Amino acid sequence: MATSDTSFGGSGSGATHTSAGNAVLIAAAAALGGFLFGYDTAVINGAVGAIRDKYDIGAGGTGLTVSLTLLGAALGAWIAGDLADRLGRIRVMQLAALLFMLGSIGSAFPFSIYDLTFWRIVGGVGVGFAAVIAPAYIAEISPAAIRGRLGSMYQLAIVLGIAISQLVNYALHEAAGGDARGTLAGIEAWQWMLALEAIPALLYLLMTFPIPESPRFLILKGRDGEARRILADVEGGGEEHVTSRFAEIRESLRERTAKISVRQLFSKDMGVAPLVWVGIALAALQQFVGINVIFYYSATLWEAVGFGEDRSLLISVVSALVNIVGTFVAIAVIDRIGRKPLLLIGSVGMAVSLGITAICFSSAVVTTDADGDSVATLSGANGTIALIAANAFVFFFAFSWGPVVWVLISEMFPNRIRAAAVGVATAANWVANFLVSATFPSLADWNLSLTYGGYAVMAALSFFVVWKFVVETRGRTLEEAG
Repeated sequence: MATSDTSFGGSGSGATHTSAGNAVLIAAAAALGGFLFGYDTAVINGAVGAIRDKYDIGAGGTGLTVSLTLLGAALGAWIAGDLADRLGRIRVMQLAALLFMLGSIGSAFPFSIYDLTFWRIVGGVGVGFAAVIAPAYIAEISPAAIRGRLGSMYQLAIVLGIAISQLVNYALHEAAGGDARGTLAGIEAWQWMLALEAIPALLYLLMTFPIPESPRFLILKGRDGEARRILADVEGGGEEHVTSRFAEIRESLRERTAKISVRQLFSKDMGVAPLVWVGIALAALQQFVGINVIFYYSATLWEAVGFGEDRSLLISVVSALVNIVGTFVAIAVIDRIGRKPLLLIGSVGMAVSLGITAICFSSAVVTTDADGDSVATLSGANGTIALIAANAFVFFFAFSWGPVVWVLISEMFPNRIRAAAVGVATAANWVANFLVSATFPSLADWNLSLTYGGYAVMAALSFFVVWKFVVETRGRTLEEAG
């Protein structure tokens, strides 16, 4: 039997090896938005110390410089759903790529801390666009049987972006003589760190031109012939299957209005408010466990507890690699054991590892450096245990809450509200990210142990939210899942 007639990934999927291969290639191109998401949000880790020294800002100012970009991301996420429904998924990806390029170049060559922060916000809007549209688009072009794996490619792209940015930061730091403010070709190393994001941003822009528009968007706009052709390409199964899926999608969009407002999402008439609140809770808890503290502040954190600057940057690279390994685990099992079990296992693992980290930091000796900042120093085996526990936390997050939340919020909503609801949930994710990132420097100065303890409490809370409110979506079409 020819491969084009062989069902891929389980009965009833309608997908063939050929069509599934098409879906994989399309999803991989769309997932480049996740790469830029990861690169943009983590690149600041290597630059933040140099920025702080160059512009002479304290812990509070550092937190704002790092985290205000996240409000830009929240804004981008908030409006991305509406733009995607008016302009199409591909156009929003292209806008995101352009914003990434502008933000990277502008922030690399600022006149002051103020315009540097402005350009970081511009890039943040691009992050928000990508965070909404890439997982939603991937879900909409993926056969049901492999949708979890393809959706997880977006998270894999994020962690690869984080890892590459850490490696680039480390290489530039070393090339500049072990100083992020050292110069290369007359430009400080931290500026190179920020500017080089323009290269993958340009690649992302170019990759959006050959990939097709979402068939659900095309059906929404009455472009039925194009939608049928794309459904055949990504789901296969012959004319009968395509006709059936086309009718199913069109019926799911029947109640769709021209524009879904946020007020409508929470109205009783729509009947989807409880589902939207679950999506918001999942998106916010993904950040409230403190994962991005590891990637935004890990270099300065580990330097503070006794590791040198070179070793701290190298440890950041190790954490990024652990993140990648965990994400590959998720890709391997998400369509086999389901979304809900992975989230529950991850919640337990994160709560335990964060608790151990908090205990280790409770024994830290806190002193004040020459700049008046608090410095925590771990003695004996506590530094090693804290390092292992922190990377265990990254691993548990990487195979559970990292990829699974993005998969769930892209498939749990009905077609008629998906873009708007994913936008609201993603905006909540970025607001939570902002709150964690903006408060961490001050909280760390106050009490690092209690700060990690608070993240452990959030991880424990995430277990009960999943147990009580999350419905499994594995193996179901988007129309069935929503």
